[in-house]
Amino acid sequence: MDFRTRLGKRVLLLDGALGTEFYSRGVFINRCYDELNLTSPELVRAVHRDYVAAGADLITTNTFGANRVRLQPFGLDARMIDINRAGVRLARECAGSKAMVAGSIGPTGARLTPVGRLAPGEAYVAFREQARVLDEEGVDLFLLETFTTLAELWQAVRAVRTVAKHTPIVTCLSFNYDTRGELVEGEDPAHAARIMSEWGVDALGVNCSNGPRVVLDVIEKMAKETSVPLIASPNAGLPQVVEGRTLYLAAPEYMAEYARRMVQKGALIVGGCCGTTPSMIREMRSYVRSIMPVQRAVTGDDTPSVEPLVTSADAAPAAEPGLAPVPVAERSAFAKKVSEGRFCVSVELDPPRGLDPAKSLDGAAFLYDHGIDVINIADGPRAVARMGPMAMAQLARQRCGIESVIHYCCRDRNLLGMQMDLLGAHALGMHNVLAVTGDPPKMGTYPNATAVFDIDSIGLINSLRLLNRGLDFSGRPMEGQTHFFIGAGCNPAHVELEREVARYGEKIAAGAEFFFSQPIYDPDVLNRFFELTDKFPKRPFFVGILPLASVKNAEFLHNEVPGMQVPERVLNRLRAADTRQDQRRVGVQIARESLAEAYAHPRVKGAYIYPPFGSYEAVLKVIEAVPELKDRVAEAKERIASGKAKEA
Repeated sequence: MDFRTRLGKRVLLLDGALGTEFYSRGVFINRCYDELNLTSPELVRAVHRDYVAAGADLITTNTFGANRVRLQPFGLDARMIDINRAGVRLARECAGSKAMVAGSIGPTGARLTPVGRLAPGEAYVAFREQARVLDEEGVDLFLLETFTTLAELWQAVRAVRTVAKHTPIVTCLSFNYDTRGELVEGEDPAHAARIMSEWGVDALGVNCSNGPRVVLDVIEKMAKETSVPLIASPNAGLPQVVEGRTLYLAAPEYMAEYARRMVQKGALIVGGCCGTTPSMIREMRSYVRSIMPVQRAVTGDDTPSVEPLVTSADAAPAAEPGLAPVPVAERSAFAKKVSEGRFCVSVELDPPRGLDPAKSLDGAAFLYDHGIDVINIADGPRAVARMGPMAMAQLARQRCGIESVIHYCCRDRNLLGMQMDLLGAHALGMHNVLAVTGDPPKMGTYPNATAVFDIDSIGLINSLRLLNRGLDFSGRPMEGQTHFFIGAGCNPAHVELEREVARYGEKIAAGAEFFFSQPIYDPDVLNRFFELTDKFPKRPFFVGILPLASVKNAEFLHNEVPGMQVPERVLNRLRAADTRQDQRRVGVQIARESLAEAYAHPRVKGAYIYPPFGSYEAVLKVIEAVPELKDRVAEAKERIASGKAKEA
């Protein structure tokens, strides 16, 4: 009797966790558990046999993470076929005639665009090649489990349907709730049930998640929206660390009681995920053996399609979700100036390494008084700890009213912390954000600090775009919407120029609305970069200008600072100057020439000035190379001399 025939005649029992059993039997969590199919087949057999002996009707192959994307960090992507093939054969050998074999496919472990870097098409290819191997080895059904987004799950469903048109598919999403019962990760269960129903899958539901209580709540919500058979496979509660080991402490009887309740609410397949053991599955068996499937009353429109509604990877995308963004010109004073075509000047302001911001604030006031449009404040560049950019921006605005572009890097905070920070920054009126990936900690004064990097700058740009549409980082509606003017960095002199150009385009696609460049000392480099990026939509470009202070300074930047290139001809001009003071004058002159040449290019809409060693007077000397900017500085000096206050 095949899966579809058995489904609905009685409740089917899925096996429990494989990883938990491997861990309890001595395999630590830093291993790739899928590789055990090749390196420790007897261990895998032992776990499968224990679940079959416990009464499982369905056992899952040890292939949850055996897609090429997830195997790659372990250096095992080339063994994807072997791992999946062995996974099915081991499960089939142990199942015999007592159980059916479910080919387990889990998510890639990478975030899809727009938040992450993995394109949906790349995920589809990874799932398709894994599904092909599982199908060739003869799985009875596919279990697509522990997905947190419908977008990635859809790619897996589509991939399986491509290579196995008639094999049953069961889809499971994972949902995480906080202690107040609010959804913090995952799709809305009711909405998810409706969407998965439209895909024509054989069963749908929930696995993993917080534990039995949460899964029961999700099943109740799903049961009201669809008549498609439901699956419920919870974790054994929440994990706890006991004497250095991560353990799940839920009792088998507790898990079994909740399995019974899930069946009463409409589940036709029950089992367990993280922390569940053969003893728990055995206890569930005794609880659900005599329970007949429940006929459900469906309140939503759940008429399933025989085939998925979308059949092409190239289908036209749906309208972007969320609210319409606030027009750029209305997001900040800086955004308004840029939108109106003003050639804006931004100057980098270094926060203090300690508690006293006086010197930095004096610099901010000097720049404001002399007509600088906006300051920008870096976020721990070169992995050196300084006062945070948000605090510095707030202090600068309180001191003199100057507007800031705050840099925000992905190195130091996870996604939760990033969203909290950015909502707070917006509430304080900081609407200009430059998204940067961040230098690795090993470059700086805390080389052993943890680097988070949940996302990179492209993922952060996507996330800022979501906030601007009234959606949180996971795509769920939130109260209100942000008005961020979203910036990105670029390096026209990058040694891997092709990759830099590609990332420039990806940043635009993600939602970048202006660019600040690394310092440029060669107009040919800038022109070449503009030629290569001309194919992308145009965004305001702020050319980076850094006056070199000395030969020593230039050589340090060229040789020791990532992303910086100082041409030999520029170094030679500095070397020709006899004294350090002369070298500084030459450095300012080179910066003036660079700015004047860049100003003439129609793609350049502003300048991003790095003051050498905090010399803001040098900034004025540089920008006076452009007549328009020279006039602004002159007006500011006249106003200062007359004692008139600058108009806000």
